[in-house]
Amino acid sequence: MQKFILNCAVTGSIHTPTMAPYLPIKPEDIAQQAIDAADSGASTVHIHARDPESGMPSADTNVIGDIVSTIHAKSDVVICITTGGGMNMTVDERIAPVPIFKPELASCNLGSMNFALFPVLEKIKEWKFDWEPEYLGMTKDFIFRNTFADLERVLNVFEKSGTKPEFEAYDIGHLHNAHYFYRTGKIKDPFYVQFVTGILGGIASTIPHLLYMKQTGTALFGDRFEFSTIGAGRHEFPMATTSIFLGGGARVGLEDNLWLTQGEMAKSNAELVEKMVRIAKEFSYEPATPDETREILKLKGRDQVNM
Repeated sequence: MQKFILNCAVTGSIHTPTMAPYLPIKPEDIAQQAIDAADSGASTVHIHARDPESGMPSADTNVIGDIVSTIHAKSDVVICITTGGGMNMTVDERIAPVPIFKPELASCNLGSMNFALFPVLEKIKEWKFDWEPEYLGMTKDFIFRNTFADLERVLNVFEKSGTKPEFEAYDIGHLHNAHYFYRTGKIKDPFYVQFVTGILGGIASTIPHLLYMKQTGTALFGDRFEFSTIGAGRHEFPMATTSIFLGGGARVGLEDNLWLTQGEMAKSNAELVEKMVRIAKEFSYEPATPDETREILKLKGRDQVNM
């Protein structure tokens, strides 16, 4: 069996409570779904926090702490804390958990972009919470900020915390942004990036686009280049499977996709992980264990975190 890194993004900041009854909101539910995903084969879990009452994306480091400390106590999975946060957060709020918890891995978004969620408003007319349509609607006039100055600040925080960046590239130019920091010594080998496809404002979820991202990454970073792929919504499994065939990893989870198959909602993150594992095994691939992932990405080890 060939190994690949299987990421699970547990709750994110895109989907809202009205969209799916199975989206974990409370910290104990987010933590348990992450643990279950790891038990089902996830190599890493990608963690966002939510307000426990309303489900709104939250920057509260106490809530984040509850989530990651529970996961760390019950699983050896690699914990990746978001610094993407939510559209309602400042850059300072987004990076605040890293120096506190010093995770092995944390996301780092590679460039500013339009990040549009507002088309969902055409599909849903009744909402559980008032914040949901407001939050989604504001993305029509929203720029997801990640300037070069922001990136420099984020990378300095990561370096001091011993945290490896899981870079998030939403388009080709983002890889070139990363290469600037790579050639100036701010990024250490192996370079690890996640291709995020299918967000309105970024690159589309198509195989030619994914091939171009992979080819560009290899040209810029050579054989010290590790990648994974997100395909938003219905593109999740086709893009993840193609990514594995190209020598990369895959990301699934309720952050990116709410559906197990056409017409059937996923009831948990573990269901999505289990499906990805089944698909991969059909082609003689299997997820890397957490410790194998630590070796592939040269992480500092779970004994060096503050959780």
